[in-house]
Amino acid sequence: MLRYFYDNDLIRFCKESTATWEEAVVQSCQTLLDKEIITQQYVEEIVTCVQKYGPYIVIVPGVAMPHSSEDSQGVLGTAISFTKMAQDVVFEEGNPEKNARLFFTLAAKNSEEHVENISKLSEMLMTEGLIEALMTIETMADYEKVMTTFDI
Repeated sequence: MLRYFYDNDLIRFCKESTATWEEAVVQSCQTLLDKEIITQQYVEEIVTCVQKYGPYIVIVPGVAMPHSSEDSQGVLGTAISFTKMAQDVVFEEGNPEKNARLFFTLAAKNSEEHVENISKLSEMLMTEGLIEALMTIETMADYEKVMTTFDI
């Protein structure tokens, strides 16, 4: 899966801190926007869902999985992108378990692909030491080393 992000040019490093979680979500969607896999409507849906339901996209401490419903009109294709933020993004003040620095943004054209994306990503993230390794990367060369080390 790390190779999937690499081979499809779906990796982004945010060098500057984001002021809000909303800004971080927008940043994490940029690669999919640039590749015309999603539209601005989908980005807005994700932000609205987090405002409405809370930080459900933070799946484990340090990791966010921005996504909206699988029937979104703003999704043009199926993909997952990876964004590494410069610093932790606070989703819930006073609750560090809801901070995230690694963002895996999901887009899926239908419910089957949505479930498949979540399944593949979850399986990858269960790899011992992977989250910690991704937390330390700053450059594409760092990413390549992690990709080679974990071979996933």
